[in-house]
Amino acid sequence: MTISTYNDSLMAHTHKHEQKIWKLTSAQQSEIEKSAQSLRSSDEEFEAAFEVLKKYPKRVTFFGSARLSPHYKSYQWARELASDLSDDGFAILTGGGGGIMEAGNRGAIEDKHVSIGFNITLPHEQHLNEYTSDHLTFDYFFTRKVMMTFYSHGFVCFPGGFGTLDEMFEIITLIQTGKMPRVPVVLIGKKFWKPLDKFIRKHMLKNGLVSPGDQRLYVITDDLRYARKIINEDYGK
Repeated sequence: MTISTYNDSLMAHTHKHEQKIWKLTSAQQSEIEKSAQSLRSSDEEFEAAFEVLKKYPKRVTFFGSARLSPHYKSYQWARELASDLSDDGFAILTGGGGGIMEAGNRGAIEDKHVSIGFNITLPHEQHLNEYTSDHLTFDYFFTRKVMMTFYSHGFVCFPGGFGTLDEMFEIITLIQTGKMPRVPVVLIGKKFWKPLDKFIRKHMLKNGLVSPGDQRLYVITDDLRYARKIINEDYGK
């Protein structure tokens, strides 16, 4: 091989290698652009949600399963408690979907009070219910969750699945760590929540995984009048 042929071969190999690097860099650049767009979109969601919430400074957030139909006791309780709290001047904020979310919105709007739904775009299951007086639809779970917990004066949790437990435990953790003010967290449905409370006391508290008194960060009850009283008395402090 002559020096000239060797140099040509080396140049061709170098050029091919540079092309691979360029392709990798282009792919990375594309991912960076996607991430930047996601950040811009989430900022827009935050801004839109703040515009909604600043109109209703006194509010309570309801959490619970989207899968509970009106014949379930939990649905009926959510509807009744939302009606009572809205009569007390609280805007009712839910995730905007069906089940418990629908019940909360329904209880508020039937009395012609503020009923807010913060819906989420999902491939299946989640659709905005018909009982909201003000609503937004989010693309990102994290922006939606932040805005549903932002300065609510109480949280009412009904039976639900992983999403409900995630929301409930995050709120308790934020209160426990001092990242948000202590407000009532009311768990409605003793039959559903008592086994979880037993687990917390038997395994977490007993083994020092949570502090004494942490189990008092939430209240479990079937008494809607008591739940209403707790939230109103705390707001009046």
